[in-house]
Amino acid sequence: MKKLSVLVLLFAMLATLSVARCAEIPYLTGRVNDNAQILSENSRQLLSEKLKEHEDRTTNQVVILTIPSLQGESIEDYSNKVFIEWGLGQKDKDNGILIVVVPDERKMRIEVGYGLEARMTDLLAGRIIREVMTPRFREGDYDGGLTEGALAVISVLEGQELAEAADFGEASDSSSLSGFSDLEIDMPLGPRILMGAFIFGIIGLFTIVGLFTPGFGWFLYLFLIPFWATFPIMVIGGKPTLVVFFIYLIGYPAAKLYMRSTSWYKKAKTDLRTKGRASIGGFSFSSGSSGGSWSSGGSSSSGGFSGGGGSSGGGGASGGW
Repeated sequence: MKKLSVLVLLFAMLATLSVARCAEIPYLTGRVNDNAQILSENSRQLLSEKLKEHEDRTTNQVVILTIPSLQGESIEDYSNKVFIEWGLGQKDKDNGILIVVVPDERKMRIEVGYGLEARMTDLLAGRIIREVMTPRFREGDYDGGLTEGALAVISVLEGQELAEAADFGEASDSSSLSGFSDLEIDMPLGPRILMGAFIFGIIGLFTIVGLFTPGFGWFLYLFLIPFWATFPIMVIGGKPTLVVFFIYLIGYPAAKLYMRSTSWYKKAKTDLRTKGRASIGGFSFSSGSSGGSWSSGGSSSSGGFSGGGGSSGGGGASGGW
């Protein structure tokens, strides 16, 4: 009997130690539960707003939890216990997702409710962890990693492809040229045509003048570069503007070099040097201290939050960094 009592006591002690080693499940205080204190106040506020907006649109509950350590427990078991304890998602839909990050152990997991497993598959959850969150976490950027990861989850749940969902994260790392090319213009056709005629008419006219003007034309070439790089965006958008801009960069010098070999260009250059004035195609050019001027037809120009009772069967993905 004494031996039996000792065994029972030992068993109870081991059970107590086992429970003590498990990480506690914190109270659910909101959509962002930063118990590890790794997020800035701005990031916590932004994430809370975005997650609330998504829940208002779809009823899906996406919740973030950070804890310093799992106390030896697996992240899969812990995440599932938290999910069930908090009852994330609507009871009749099981449409909850829990994002868990454990900074001291470099572990994370996206736990997915039953009702969202068809949309947020284990494969997609794993890709978000590897491709969106892990690179940021390796740099110590918890704000960026969690923000981009949560937004990627939201985007996938709302029907976007993961590549599109990750664009917001890539935007800060991509070159300005890439961001430039993605610019689009939202303007009715009529006003766009009028603005296009004005913009291309003005910079086009100066471009023609620069092409036909000996000497001074190279100054105009450099002067017009920022105009060709920016003004057309208002009419044709970013990608077409890049095409037009590169055509200008290459086409202008090529045309200028070609014109230098023509007889009328050589004559105009000689007239400017010897007479101080030349006429080309109805335009009159005169040299001066600034390098040259032009005129047409003889006239000059100057210039309180809780879960909804949802459940999870352990779907999702885990990762580390």
